[in-house]
Amino acid sequence: MQILYNILTYIVDFHLRLIAQFNHKIALGVKGRGLTFNKLNSQIGSTDKTIWFHCASLGEYEQGLPVFEAIKNDHPDHKIILSFFSPSGYEVRKNCDLADLVVYLPLDTKANARRFLDLVHPELVIFVKYEIWPNYLSEINKRDIKAVLISALFRPDQSFFKPIGKWMRQSLRAFDWIFVQDEQSETLLKEHGIDRVSISGDTRFDRVGNQLKVNNTISFMDDFLNDSLCVVAGSTWPEGEKLLIEYINNDKTPTKYVIAPHNIKSHEIQKLKASILPSVIQYSECEDSELKEFKVLILDTIGLLSKVYSYASIAYVGGAIGTTGLHNTLEPAVFGVPILIGSNYQKFPEAKNMIKNDGMFAVANQQELNDRLNQLINNADFRLSSGNNNKRFIKKNQGAVVQIMDYLRK
Repeated sequence: MQILYNILTYIVDFHLRLIAQFNHKIALGVKGRGLTFNKLNSQIGSTDKTIWFHCASLGEYEQGLPVFEAIKNDHPDHKIILSFFSPSGYEVRKNCDLADLVVYLPLDTKANARRFLDLVHPELVIFVKYEIWPNYLSEINKRDIKAVLISALFRPDQSFFKPIGKWMRQSLRAFDWIFVQDEQSETLLKEHGIDRVSISGDTRFDRVGNQLKVNNTISFMDDFLNDSLCVVAGSTWPEGEKLLIEYINNDKTPTKYVIAPHNIKSHEIQKLKASILPSVIQYSECEDSELKEFKVLILDTIGLLSKVYSYASIAYVGGAIGTTGLHNTLEPAVFGVPILIGSNYQKFPEAKNMIKNDGMFAVANQQELNDRLNQLINNADFRLSSGNNNKRFIKKNQGAVVQIMDYLRK
């Protein structure tokens, strides 16, 4: 099977280069991976001490960030190499202060793995969540480099735990330690003979907890709300926007709405704006506008949502109405906000737990969304109680970073 995997990797590489001619996002990845080795060669010396952090995309970066920051603080004399597989991570964080060098990870071939590790020669490797690359991990193991997987999450239906995935399971043994999010993940690994594992929880709880330590004041939000109740819909997709807009278009209360679409391309923003009947303004149009006169604000920018959630009375988090995957529900939860999501949340343990704790509510259709929003808007006691359930849930689950750093400092 490993031979087949290596063959398929080269086939994928060939097809990505073809598709890149017609797809901008894939083109960014192909071009970026082509530059990686030159960047490493020119910016890392043979005597440099280095630590390598790897994430698939932006979500995993945010998940690993509190651990990355703690490691960087402990090793100020090391160069930090940060790699991404996806353009959605690299393009946003390519100039981040955390790392001395940010690169795309070359595809997982034996030759790439050897060359990458020859150039980076890390003393420590940290992978986040699902990043299991067999050839890289095999080479890491051969070189006896300390490697840790953090915030990992495993399910019985994953290839590692099927007969055909036995060779993939060997890749997990390259890690000196695996920190998992839940008991199911730990049990699965131990049932298959992988014992260097412990439950630390999800580092995202520590990450969002840090949001309370910064100034979340945003002047345009103060002007827009003018003390009104506010529903913030974050990382929305068309399936969820359709339901929200139907509700907004029929809402006669003084409630204000902020919509932060996942896709902020101009033509998509204009389509969204045209579908809203009440007064609506885009963030990019806010200057010199009397914001309190508008009922709906569209965030056609990135980087503000985590602070905007601090103004929410109610939050809707996108992704789970369709099949795109639920976005970050912990960001609004840390502010003690009740949350609405779609019904496709089964792969997200934090969502299942918040629903169980009566701080989050799943809706599958227009009527369910209407009923739950009406309840949360009109019943202040219910709204505050639900939000406080989320706040307590976040606080209870913090501490993963401490456990991981205690291990690394041994």
